[in-house]
Amino acid sequence: MANIEELKQYKHIHMIGIGGVSMSGIAEILHFWGFHVTGSDSTESETTNRLIKNGISVTIGHDLENLAKADAVVYSAAIRKDDVELVRAHELGIPAIERGTFLGKITKAFRNSICVSGTHGKTTTTSMISMCFLEAHKDPSIQVGAYLNGIHGNYRVGSSEYFIIEACEYVESYLKLFPKTEVILNIDNDHLDYFGTLENIVASFGKYIGLLPEDGLLVINLDDEHCKQIAPNATCKTVTFGMENDSANFLARNVTFDKNGFATFDVYYNNTFYKTISLSVPGMHNVMNALACIAVCHEYGIEKEDMKVALQKYTGAHRRFEYVGSFNKGVSVYDDYGHHPTEILATGKALKQKTYRQSWVVFQPHTYSRTKELLDDFAKALLNFDNVIITDIYAAREDNIYGISSQDLVNKVQSLGKKALYISDFGEIVKYLKERTIENDIVLTLGAGTVTNIGPMLVDKTE
Repeated sequence: MANIEELKQYKHIHMIGIGGVSMSGIAEILHFWGFHVTGSDSTESETTNRLIKNGISVTIGHDLENLAKADAVVYSAAIRKDDVELVRAHELGIPAIERGTFLGKITKAFRNSICVSGTHGKTTTTSMISMCFLEAHKDPSIQVGAYLNGIHGNYRVGSSEYFIIEACEYVESYLKLFPKTEVILNIDNDHLDYFGTLENIVASFGKYIGLLPEDGLLVINLDDEHCKQIAPNATCKTVTFGMENDSANFLARNVTFDKNGFATFDVYYNNTFYKTISLSVPGMHNVMNALACIAVCHEYGIEKEDMKVALQKYTGAHRRFEYVGSFNKGVSVYDDYGHHPTEILATGKALKQKTYRQSWVVFQPHTYSRTKELLDDFAKALLNFDNVIITDIYAAREDNIYGISSQDLVNKVQSLGKKALYISDFGEIVKYLKERTIENDIVLTLGAGTVTNIGPMLVDKTE
C-alpha cells in the first residue's frame, strides 16, 4: 500500500485544470485516498462530468471560493502565470504546486513506481504493462494518458506497492518523479519549443536515468541510437529490447501480420526462444512497445502465459488507431492521436498492413512551433496516404508568433508530388468525404486536438 503520510499535510487540495488527462487521474487517486478534492476547468468535458459523478466538486470557470479554503493548489503546465486562481493562491499564501511536482510526491508514496517514457508509444506501453500486471493479479495503481477499456478510465487505485505511469519529458516534468523502474522507448526531436535542440532532449533523458536507485531497473531500446548513447548512465540493472540489434536481451523475430495489421511474433530472451505473442493492435511499432512491456514484466516475475493473454486482450487505448465506426456502406473510420512525423509514419505503416481500397487522412497539426520546426518531415510522412486533407493548426498552449499556417503544409505536400487539400470547416470535411469515399475505403483522423470530433460526425449521420 502507498505511504501517504507526507501528503497528509494537505487535507483539502484544489486543482486548476482538473479536466486534463493527468490532472483528473491525480484527482481521482487523491479522492480515493480520502482527501477533499475540488477543482476548476475552463471547459466541460466527459472527464469533468465523470469527476462530478464520482463525488469531486468541479466548477466550469473559476472557483475562488474553494481555492481560498484549500491547503494546497495543484495546477497543470497549461495554466498561465496570470491565471485568476493561481494569482489568488499566491496572494493568500497557499502553496501552489505544478502537476509534475505533485505527481512526483505521489510516485514517492509507492515503493515501486514504474515510469514509462519516450517520445512515442508511452500511452500504449503503459497500457500494455498495466494489462499484464492486472492479469497477474498484482493489483497495481495506474495512471495512463488516455481512456483504457481494461480499467474503464485513465486511472486505477490498487492496494499494492506498484504504480504504473506515463512519464512525460515535456518541460522535464519526469525529472520530478521517484522511479524504481524506467522504460525509455525512444528519443526523438519533439517539444523543441522547450528543449531547443535534439541534443538537449538526449541530455535530459540522461538526467532522467540518473534518478534511478542502485536497486532500480532501466528498460531501454537498443535499436535507438540516442538510447544507446545514454544507457551507460544507469548505475542499476539494465535490460534492453530491440529488433535490429541481436545483442538486445529481448528480441522479436518471425513477425507476421493478419488482414487487420495485427502482428504475431516470436520473442527471444538472450537469444533463446521465450514465447510466441499475438497482438490485437496494428503495426510494427506496437511490436516494439510489446517487447518493452515483456521486458518489464519478466523482471517483475509475471508468468509468460499471463503476458500472452493480457497482450492479446489489449485492443488499444482511446485515440490510438481506434476504430470509430463506418459509413457509406463499408467505409471504415479510425482515429489516432499521432501529432509528430515519426508517429504519423508509424500509423501510415500500420495502416498499410490492413486490407483496403484507398486511404483518406484528415490531419490537424498540433501547435505552431512543432508545425514550423518539422514542416518538411510532416509533409514526407503524409505521403503515405492516398488522399490528404489538412485542417487548421490546433494552437494548444501557443499564440501564432511563428508565421505558419496549414496552407504552408499543403503547399509542401504538393511540392513533393502529392495532392493535398486545406479545408478549415469540419462540416465541409465530412461533406467532402461522404461524397467521395466508397466501400472498403479507410478514413483516418489524425492529430492531438479537436480533429477527433470528425469521426463521430461521419459515423453518426449515416445510413
